[in-house]
Amino acid sequence: MLTELETLSQNIGKLIAISQRHNEARLALEEQLAQSRAEAEATRTELALLREERDALQAERDALSAKIDDAQVRLNAILEKLPRARAHNEPDNQLDLLEPAPHEVETESDATRHGENA
Repeated sequence: MLTELETLSQNIGKLIAISQRHNEARLALEEQLAQSRAEAEATRTELALLREERDALQAERDALSAKIDDAQVRLNAILEKLPRARAHNEPDNQLDLLEPAPHEVETESDATRHGENA
């Protein structure tokens, strides 16, 4: 009976040791789970921020696209108002109809005078 008690005591000791190891493993797993949950929450928060940033960038892109479209419409309206370029056989530019600049008149009269003196 003494040996049975000793065997029983040893088995109880082994069970206590096993129970302690399982308890420590459970606590370690609970800690890992808590860390994983914290990481998941941090990831969700970061994802929400990235989505907000993406949405803001999309809104900015859309606003810039609208501005580009408006500028294109205005540019086309301006281009339609401008006179068209003339072909080579058409009369010269309207600027040629203006009187020559004063220094051009002097240059021509100087050339004429030199021709007369020669």
